[in-house]
Amino acid sequence: MEKKLTNSNNMSLIRMLRGIICLMVLVSTAFMMLIFWGFISAVVMRLFSLHYSRKCVSFFFGSWLALWPFLFEKINRTKVIFSGDKVPCESRVLLIANHRTEVDWMYFWDLALRKGQIGNMKYVLKSSLMKLPLFGWAFHLFEFIPVERKWKVDEANLRQMVSSFKDPRDGLWLGLFPEGTDYTEAKCERSKKFAAENGLPELNNVLLPKTKGFVSCLEELDSSLDAVYDVTIGYKTRCPSFLDNVYGTEPSEVHIHIRRISQNQIPNQEKEINAWLMNTFQLKDQLLSEFYSRGHFPNEGTEKEFSTIKQLINCLAVIVFTIICTHLTFFSSMIWFKIYVSLVCAYLTYATHFNLRPAPLVETAKKSFQISKK
Repeated sequence: MEKKLTNSNNMSLIRMLRGIICLMVLVSTAFMMLIFWGFISAVVMRLFSLHYSRKCVSFFFGSWLALWPFLFEKINRTKVIFSGDKVPCESRVLLIANHRTEVDWMYFWDLALRKGQIGNMKYVLKSSLMKLPLFGWAFHLFEFIPVERKWKVDEANLRQMVSSFKDPRDGLWLGLFPEGTDYTEAKCERSKKFAAENGLPELNNVLLPKTKGFVSCLEELDSSLDAVYDVTIGYKTRCPSFLDNVYGTEPSEVHIHIRRISQNQIPNQEKEINAWLMNTFQLKDQLLSEFYSRGHFPNEGTEKEFSTIKQLINCLAVIVFTIICTHLTFFSSMIWFKIYVSLVCAYLTYATHFNLRPAPLVETAKKSFQISKK
């Protein structure tokens, strides 16, 4: 089980003020990036080309997402320690991970940034998160996949959205948490009880994985994937919350172990895939037991730190862009900016609520023409 260690990064006035300033920067930059670059790249460009729309979204929002690893590692001084396999720079990856806390998914960005893929990061996430102010818009434009965690409801939408990424030209790092929820002691006890009643292995540090979503992702993406990354995340102190991340009080260290599995090493029959995933989570359970005993994963140091100068320049560029857009929107005499922002806000609210995306005109016309010829 998880070690209960004390944390040296206690809350202070300086940490609190720094965290509030960082959060204000992240929220304000997110708003302006969504309103200006988000609408243009994810909505307007999508009418003409799905592929180039996604490339633009990847570029612009990769610039914004890179602010988070910069906050974690350079401002809050969180140590992100990678271990396991040293993975190459690949653009088509399915990542499966244990789910210790509500913010596990944010640490994927630290790996993706190092591999030049942060703008291609997508997640399968619970649909209630789409209702978050501002961030719900972002999740929609980034094409995150919302689920109700009811398979009869989710299957069609999951398959449809995942299948839209079959084009191997589109970068895709798809993060999936097969446990379906974050780990707690109470959930673990329920998981053990279910395992005992159904002849499944007892797991102490992870929950039993749900296999249907993983199987569907593999079936839809088929041979277009470069690899599957089996990611195991461990914390030496208590599991962090979102505000812990912002203020830098937790975690002092994040340990990320990666096992790379090439596509041809994974079975292609559903029953065999289920067994493979169950075995993978048994290995995770053993790995975490060793981590809590030793304080680290094996084979540490597989990834270097990212460039501070490069990310500082990126951070300043995003902030300068936000300042210019803020001035034009709220302080200039040009009424058209205010009208534009109001209309885009209304559109994003509507599109996110109803999960609407424009269909590329040229591709739609081609399909209609082919159908009419038949």
